Amino acid sequence: MAFLLNSGARLLNSAFERRISEAGLGLTPGEARALLTVAVVDGSKQSDIAARLGIEPMTICAYLDKLQSLNLIERQQDPQDRRSKRIVLTKSSADMLEAVRQEIDELVRHATQGLNDEEVALFRHFLQTLRDNLQPEQPGQNG
Repeated sequence: MAFLLNSGARLLNSAFERRISEAGLGLTPGEARALLTVAVVDGSKQSDIAARLGIEPMTICAYLDKLQSLNLIERQQDPQDRRSKRIVLTKSSADMLEAVRQEIDELVRHATQGLNDEEVALFRHFLQTLRDNLQPEQPGQNG
């Protein structure tokens, strides 16, 4: 089972990277992942976003710099910690988020061909359970 999960994850990741690279969105796959993560944990610290993605702080910094240059995110002063910034989406991020999500939806439709809606929902539930059982909780993690 572990081999199948790993193999499927690698193939899905490669397909995601290919789709995002070829979509003409002006984002790298890493930047797209960062944007999606900010959408889930809007208002989180940069370090929390990096931890959630499992990447180094310098890597997330570069991704966020690009997203900020495209006016997709803002860095706002953390009211509890003046040294820290909170990462929030801008209003203009909605169109880009929709475009990235459409690419993901197409990828998922392709990957789940032959499964009915109930099987897809059950598969999602199994994957969430596996993730929850294996991953220590990250800041801002809700699903």
